[in-house]
Amino acid sequence: MDLPAISNASRRSIERWFVKWVKNGIDYLPILTGRGVKTRLKGFKKEISIQLEVQSKNLKNILLYLEDQHNIIICNRSCRIF
Repeated sequence: MDLPAISNASRRSIERWFVKWVKNGIDYLPILTGRGVKTRLKGFKKEISIQLEVQSKNLKNILLYLEDQHNIIICNRSCRIF
């Protein structure tokens, strides 16, 4: 099986990882803090919880509320963390 298919990464990304691993050793491989996708909902947990109660857990209405009130456009999947 192809390594990019297993890791869901591009061939170029894997080449970069390998080159840095050869230069820096195993210490390069851990994921460092601050990397990755940042949530768009940080700081809105209380407000979303209130909207979940008001909207009877109807995510479509909550997503429309976030878009209208805060200009935050997200999908249902992102909102399910609450």
